[in-house]
Amino acid sequence: MKNFIERWKNHGYEKGESQKFWIDFLETLGEKNVLEKIFFEQQINGKFIDAVIPEKKILIEQKSSGKNLFDAFIQAKNYDNELPFNKKSRWIICSDFQNFEIHDMNSPNLPPIKISLENLQKNISAFNFLIDKTKNKIQIELELSLKAGEIVGKLYDSLKKNYLNPNSEESLQSLNKLCVRLVFCLYAESSGIFGKRKIFRDFLQVSRNIRRDLIDLFFVFDTPEKNRDPYLSDELKIFPYVNGGLFAEEKIEIPNFTDEIKKFFFDEVENFNWSGISPTIFGAVFESTLNPATRRTGGMHYTSIENIHKVIDNLFLDDLHEEFFQIKNSKKNRKKNLLDFQNKLANLKFFDPACGSGNFLTESFISLRRLENEILKELLGEKILLGELDNPIKISIKNFFGIEINDFAVSVAKTALWIAELQMMTETQEIIHRDLNFLPLKSYANIFEGNALHMDWTKILPHDINFIFGNPPFVGKTFQTSAQKADIKKFFKNSSVDYVACWYKKTFDFLNFCEPKITDKSISANQKFDKNNFCEPKIQCAFVSTNSITQGEQVPEIFATAPIIINFAYRTFTWDSESNEKAHVHCVIIGFANFHREQKIIFDGDKKILAKNINFYLLDAENFFLIKRNFPLQKFIPKMIYGSKPADGGNLILSEQEKNILIEKFPDAKKFIKRFMMGRDFLHNEKRFCLWLVDATPAEIKKIPPIYERIKNVKNFRLNSKKISTKKSAEIPYLFTEIRQVEKNFIAVPVVSSQNRKYIPMDFLSSEIIAGDKLFMIPDANLFLFGVLQSSVHMIFTKTFCGRLKSDYSYSAQIIYNNFPFPDKNFEKI
Repeated sequence: MKNFIERWKNHGYEKGESQKFWIDFLETLGEKNVLEKIFFEQQINGKFIDAVIPEKKILIEQKSSGKNLFDAFIQAKNYDNELPFNKKSRWIICSDFQNFEIHDMNSPNLPPIKISLENLQKNISAFNFLIDKTKNKIQIELELSLKAGEIVGKLYDSLKKNYLNPNSEESLQSLNKLCVRLVFCLYAESSGIFGKRKIFRDFLQVSRNIRRDLIDLFFVFDTPEKNRDPYLSDELKIFPYVNGGLFAEEKIEIPNFTDEIKKFFFDEVENFNWSGISPTIFGAVFESTLNPATRRTGGMHYTSIENIHKVIDNLFLDDLHEEFFQIKNSKKNRKKNLLDFQNKLANLKFFDPACGSGNFLTESFISLRRLENEILKELLGEKILLGELDNPIKISIKNFFGIEINDFAVSVAKTALWIAELQMMTETQEIIHRDLNFLPLKSYANIFEGNALHMDWTKILPHDINFIFGNPPFVGKTFQTSAQKADIKKFFKNSSVDYVACWYKKTFDFLNFCEPKITDKSISANQKFDKNNFCEPKIQCAFVSTNSITQGEQVPEIFATAPIIINFAYRTFTWDSESNEKAHVHCVIIGFANFHREQKIIFDGDKKILAKNINFYLLDAENFFLIKRNFPLQKFIPKMIYGSKPADGGNLILSEQEKNILIEKFPDAKKFIKRFMMGRDFLHNEKRFCLWLVDATPAEIKKIPPIYERIKNVKNFRLNSKKISTKKSAEIPYLFTEIRQVEKNFIAVPVVSSQNRKYIPMDFLSSEIIAGDKLFMIPDANLFLFGVLQSSVHMIFTKTFCGRLKSDYSYSAQIIYNNFPFPDKNFEKI
């Protein structure tokens, strides 16, 4: 550190030396890979932040030597106010090379820590938050949650071996419920809500028969003290009444605890710090670890807290934080406004119609309770004696509703919310310096088991629901089950939409049912009115979805009659599942409502676009739809058609080697072999060939046994198909099922091509080349048409409106080519 101070004591030029200064400082503190952690000149709405360290939520404003650091802080704070909530700073550091000022944004009323360069070594501990030795709370919770998931997974496997019928549905359900109960007990003990630390461990430690004692303990947890057996043992009497339905009298099978399970339980399970887990993450990890379906695909699936905040921040949290900021910095009616604001938060109601293990609901609850705790801090400053109130906490999990089809996930979601409630109550106790009663749990049955698409939401939700959000199942057409396809048919004529579209349609129907009513009596029923100002209830929604629903033919199918306004949106980004086997899904987030919000925002990578209107393609433009057309807009444009479809099980297709061997043995076969191209063959110039037997006679075919054998294989392949049309084509096994080959040269366009290409590759091909059904053909085309198709204008149109296969372009004749407005000037002369 002495060397660092010596190097910089006579420096101080902001523009030329800032980056060197901070890289040097971080390396001096011992940070590795500094350039992967600090980012300079980050743009925000046309301005540039000097530096940010995202993983530590640090914003740096650097000035030249001698500049006013208070002004620097105001500038930095203005930058920070423009950032979305999940990227707002925990710390702001201002420096002029010779001085540092550290601002803790969690304690805005405290003065900054001021350190001069010459005294830096004496005060270096003030920068502990900068280095890895002091990990932030989120990182610690994440590591603990993943470790907890591993422990529960091992415990699950150990217990399962001891069931009499370990793979029966009844045993697996019992095992799941047993694990939920054990995890709650471990968390409650670790957190101290059972009244005594290690009470659960001590009880099991002295047990001679853990199985029998757990049965008795679970019964005690479900029985109020006044109703308990007066002869209950002292070991059981000390446990409190839990309630909440978690230990409801229900016969669940509990296996014997072998010596191996006991050792693992006391060595790893009991000694783990369960109170430090994140209920948002652990709920999902827990559910996926014990769910057989997800265990087969790697387990440990969870949605990152950062991604959850992309939804909830823009849906409601940013606005609430801004409102709180205005109230706490206002002097007029401050106490009343704080209490009113707390009541407002307590009355907000949230609904996730595909809640899984409840991570969106849990993180929303935690975020609101943290905001409520900030309100309580301010109220303490207003001399309100919170300790005298029966319960200063007003926000409750009773206002958080969910539907989930998996019974085990329902149990996990409820447990995650209870754990979140306890964690936040603990934080409140530290603020008000008073113990609050967590037990018994309240029996809030607001997480419902069932298929949300089949349920009547109006019967389970309050009439004044405020927010609907979540991450419904995606499931593209190829992977949909018969039940999911049946669900889609209930909502859409076109069955090619993604499964997630059903949740949009179900939500649209719910918004229609909750038709806003005029609330201003001065407006007559027949008079036109501004829906934004005079209607209730106002319901805001946001879903994470595959990007396919904002592309191609799905857009008009899903949104053409939607009674909604899009108020914010994230264009395509990668949504990581954070599983052991990561599934990178290309997603969008659509935030919509039955009313206009004051400001509309589109997030596109690092860009934040303030929009006048967000349409259903997530463009800042008026609402419109590209419909499927069978012919181009202009009559003079030649039609684009698919290539021919083999549907042959590969038997009519030849590699170059197979072609050469066949011709060498049977020279007469040469006239039946033609070059064949699918999209991949075209893009990578891979040589394949096909048997083109359009003009072949039966006698000619029989003379070439390898061809005859291949045709028999085609027939068998088609007869075994589930498609009626393919089965019928088994009558002509020597031909492609769909023949569209043209007699003139044509422009070839691959159906699917990489998003990394600046332009979709196209070329003129000879009519002697057989185009497969993954290659479009444009016969009768000229150079002018080719030039337009290869133009940046056509490419922009394609990128904006075409469907996608993952993130690759999926070109469409009906949506893209037939809707593109080709210029007509001198077209036919070129």
